[in-house]
Amino acid sequence: MTDPDRLKRVDALVDDVLPPPAVRAKLRLAAGLTQQEVAEAVGVKRLAVARWELGQTHPRRPHRAVYLHLLNRLAERYPEAAKPDEGMPTPASESRGSG
Repeated sequence: MTDPDRLKRVDALVDDVLPPPAVRAKLRLAAGLTQQEVAEAVGVKRLAVARWELGQTHPRRPHRAVYLHLLNRLAERYPEAAKPDEGMPTPASESRGSG
């Protein structure tokens, strides 16, 4: 028998994966948004968005959920921008130590 709470926790882990930093920037640019506009929508400073797009840092709760929602909506609207470029690291290949 499967514990439904465990399944929800697993779903939350899978659904909480951010695209690679370069894809984050591609999605923003495809929508014609500035880093400042994204920052204001998410509730952070522009520098935070710049660092997220460079892979220097990663968003933390509660901003992570809002940023991920934005990226998912942009990926629906601009599917070509959501595709990683060849040779681009994937979330699984990125180090998980920073953030």
